[in-house]
Amino acid sequence: MIKFIAKRVAQALVVILLITCLTFLLMNLVPGGPFLSEKNPPPQVLAAMEAKYGLDKPVPVQLKNYIVHMVQGDFGVSLKMQKNRPVTTIIMEMFPVSAKVGVIALVGAVLIGVPIGCIAAYNRGNWIDSTLRVVTTLGVSIPGFVVATVLLIFLGSMWKLLPTMGLTSWQSYIMPCFSLAFYPMCYIGRLARSSMLDVINQEYIRTARAKGVPALSIVFKHALRNAFIPVLTYLGPLTAGILTGGFVVETVFNIPGLGRYFVQSIMNRDYPIIMGTTIFLAAFIVTMTLIVDILYKAVDPRIDLAKGGSK
Repeated sequence: MIKFIAKRVAQALVVILLITCLTFLLMNLVPGGPFLSEKNPPPQVLAAMEAKYGLDKPVPVQLKNYIVHMVQGDFGVSLKMQKNRPVTTIIMEMFPVSAKVGVIALVGAVLIGVPIGCIAAYNRGNWIDSTLRVVTTLGVSIPGFVVATVLLIFLGSMWKLLPTMGLTSWQSYIMPCFSLAFYPMCYIGRLARSSMLDVINQEYIRTARAKGVPALSIVFKHALRNAFIPVLTYLGPLTAGILTGGFVVETVFNIPGLGRYFVQSIMNRDYPIIMGTTIFLAAFIVTMTLIVDILYKAVDPRIDLAKGGSK
């Protein structure tokens, strides 16, 4: 186990380094700069500002300096959005807002998606299964911004049932969390159904049925543990993605989270914010994937982590 974790941590560090280099190079290939606007400063002022933040050096030198500071925990300071504020401080202020919305959406997606998949699989072929398959298929086909916009128009603007902006009360969490959870909920439902269909045809499930074990016990106690492994695989990147709050959802509902701030930083070409947020999200995704790999062993002891397969 220790050898496996050490290997995965080393791989994670390499992935983060590659993402850092790629993002930095792509960002610098885009014409323009963070100090250019509708009223461009004089060349002398522009040169002085670039020299102050080290943007006058060649790109390879800038990248090397950035990586050296990054290893020391310094992601630089904001150039425009919150001028001269440390990027780390900004991320730590914005992320909890996104994480709160993301946790609610994630819990809702799992608590609803898994039972939907189990119920559909157990009732395979009848109207319950057909209805749930139609709903989940629509759910994975409709983009998140469409769900958010429809909710905003009907529940917010037309019927005025829920707040449309910010996170001022518990009601204001309903639309953003549902918009964020709808796609993963439907995807988990489809994934759980497919996995459950494979499991419920196993011999031990037939034996349990022959012994008169109640249907709920068969599905949620005996079959779900093995059927949950593919769902667990999806939960790693899903958790990392959903906890950022969702760029589109935060923008539509004007939520002051990391996702919305990241979009604004791109529009304003605030390089340190872009780099810091990208690295933070990449590290989060890699970490969650590692945690999921380790949880495999708890869910199914037959899995050999060292070899990546089953004993």
